[in-house]
Amino acid sequence: MALKPTWEKILEYASSPLHGTLSRKQRKGVKLQINGGDVFENAQIFLGEDFVRLTEIKDDETINIYFDWEKLESIKTLSQTE
Repeated sequence: MALKPTWEKILEYASSPLHGTLSRKQRKGVKLQINGGDVFENAQIFLGEDFVRLTEIKDDETINIYFDWEKLESIKTLSQTE
């Protein structure tokens, strides 16, 4: 869990608190890619003690993806250059 504080800071940068919950809303214009997988554009992020959960709604379906902090190898943020 040596990199957990770094991963948390990256995910906090890419999101903002979701009022009334422990989850965070992905910032508009910031995309995320975790471990080279899918690119997330409008996810809710929950930073748990042992895992990270990203929730997206696509085509009237709620998709929850869970990541083990210890299995995170990379987090990529993508945003437009100003």
